[in-house]
Amino acid sequence: MERRIRILGIVLVVLYLGLFVQLNNIQVLRSQALDTSPGNPRVAAQLYDQPRGQILSSDGQILAESVPSPNSLYKYQRVYPAATASLFANVVGFDSYDYGLDGVEAEYDKYLSAHTRPATSLRDLLTNRTTVDDVTLTLNAKLQAQVAAALATIPGSPPSSAVVITPSTGAIDAMYSSPSYDPNPLVSQSIPTEVAAWDAENAATPNPRLAAAYRTTYEPGSTFKIVTSAAVYDHQPALAKVDYPPEQCVNVAPNETNVPICNYGLGTPQGPETCGGTIVPALAQSCDIVFAQLGVALGGPALAAEANAFGFNQPVPLDLPYVLTSVFPNPSTFVQNTPQLAFSAFGQGNDQASPLQMALVTAGIADKGVIMNPHVMAQIRDSQGNLVTTYAPKPWLRATSAATAASVTSLMRGVVTNPLGTAYGIFPASEDVAAKTGTAQTGHHQTNDWLVAFAPANQPKVAIAVAVPAQPSSATGAGTTGPVIAAIMAAALADLP
Repeated sequence: MERRIRILGIVLVVLYLGLFVQLNNIQVLRSQALDTSPGNPRVAAQLYDQPRGQILSSDGQILAESVPSPNSLYKYQRVYPAATASLFANVVGFDSYDYGLDGVEAEYDKYLSAHTRPATSLRDLLTNRTTVDDVTLTLNAKLQAQVAAALATIPGSPPSSAVVITPSTGAIDAMYSSPSYDPNPLVSQSIPTEVAAWDAENAATPNPRLAAAYRTTYEPGSTFKIVTSAAVYDHQPALAKVDYPPEQCVNVAPNETNVPICNYGLGTPQGPETCGGTIVPALAQSCDIVFAQLGVALGGPALAAEANAFGFNQPVPLDLPYVLTSVFPNPSTFVQNTPQLAFSAFGQGNDQASPLQMALVTAGIADKGVIMNPHVMAQIRDSQGNLVTTYAPKPWLRATSAATAASVTSLMRGVVTNPLGTAYGIFPASEDVAAKTGTAQTGHHQTNDWLVAFAPANQPKVAIAVAVPAQPSSATGAGTTGPVIAAIMAAALADLP
């Protein structure tokens, strides 16, 4: 009996010591971390008992603001005005109690949330310096609405997206993904409302929060011929003068496979189209067999190096979270697989690109071979209107030389001006547009339809990419994307300075 009492006493002492250690761990060692933990209800209460700064468009529209809500759980409610909520959801994001932050709300949270302004004078030390900052975006609300309206004209309202960028600065002027969503339920102070909205978006196909413009990739199809063309001038300029005979199909690797590479139309009653020539008519007509042979002649390492120079296989430094990286295959995958290299040369096979990536490729050609760092923040001001910071444009990549960019610009002009060009008749001559269409065949008689363009070609103000995946099989994609990008181009040239 005495032994049992002794054991019990030892156990109680050990438990007491454990409790003592844990209390000191919580109250001393971990007190700061627990005090500031996002899971601490007191921290959440402090956050939502303070307003956040406004998010505004470049033309002064309020896109997000905090308003008093004295009858709710917290003192302030985040609100996204109805007129612009779904227009900007995939850029502005949300500030949700249950699901955290996304978009600009996340990227610039340290400015938007209440923080202590640095003291700049003795008087400041004696005053309350708690402040919030307002973030003004590069995106134009009027143009954003016009982009959304243009995409809405596509029959059947399929998933689609468009990116509009100023080549010389990298400023995103508009970026819209359809379908979009209303972020207001996600910032509700009713937890069931937030959960219901989140679950509904997760159940949708595609999930509207995926932001197709920069969080989704597709086979870029013939828009990738811009990169292949640049690779020709950069690595083997003599290839630009090679005159390939007109064919329907070619076998690029007779020693590896008897499977031919064919132009559009394989399996149709009329059969594949016939085309050939040098790179000049080949880009205008988007001749797959010519670019297949150009890609094989260049070789995997050269083509991959050019793709990497244009931003593939590396994170795009856009100031938004979760930007998806576009992919060009490793050259090793083409060893003893020459047909895959041929397919990659005209944007199929394992090529994957986001609309943002193809807008940057287009902007790089427009800006004499330089791709500027893309950004959505224009400036940040404090609650007194004082400038806190402004975005300074800076280069991201030197994708190619100015001479190559000029040569590719000439090719892209031919896509619009040549009567056989795949974008002929889409744009008025007064706009002086350089463009490239694209259709990536995805199987099941469907194509990813693309069109990228910049204008004016001699002094570019704007570059645009439009993508509409999984469309009924199309020869060029211009039937779907042409009217859309024509409307966006006209609006951009009219709205932007």
